[in-house]
Amino acid sequence: MWICDGLTCKLPLAEELSSENLNSKFIDDLTLLTIGPQLRGAANVEKGTAGIIDVFNIIHTIVEKSITASESNKSKITITNAADRKVLIEFASDPDIVIREEIGKNHYRNIVAIEVKGGKDFSNIHNRVGEAEKSHQKAKQNGYVECWTVVNVDRMDIETAKKESPTTNKFYIMSQLVSTKGTEYQDFKENIISLTGIKV
Repeated sequence: MWICDGLTCKLPLAEELSSENLNSKFIDDLTLLTIGPQLRGAANVEKGTAGIIDVFNIIHTIVEKSITASESNKSKITITNAADRKVLIEFASDPDIVIREEIGKNHYRNIVAIEVKGGKDFSNIHNRVGEAEKSHQKAKQNGYVECWTVVNVDRMDIETAKKESPTTNKFYIMSQLVSTKGTEYQDFKENIISLTGIKV
């Protein structure tokens, strides 16, 4: 850490190093200390992105028969619901996936905001649920009716998570959705069908 006295600044750690310590091995170790967290962060981003794509693909399969348009990069799909209205399902930056119904020209009803937390590290799940809460608070301010959080940790205590993210209406476990069977997947599927208003 730099220490400044108003006129000059110095780095105490550098003063403690002798010329013998400043060798190629030391520089290599220092580089690893710097790059290591960046690599770990990049890996976490990659896991998060993969999780978002998995959830998007699960939704795609549920609504497949109602799809009327799909972008070539698969970042947005358009379906037509039973009321003959367009419903957009798309990737977003915050939250991760949104579902909106067009109720007039360039006028939408914000239906569902989904935050996907793809990391499998159990020890960090509470931080990720807290991040989801911040995203859902913004989503609620933007008029989203439902806010869901999908986590990739099987052993998560849902009751604790509800306290940490009271804005989340529904919590889903990734492995349950990916399995496409069981009560949790069925609940997810029925809610997607109900809230998009598609014909079954």
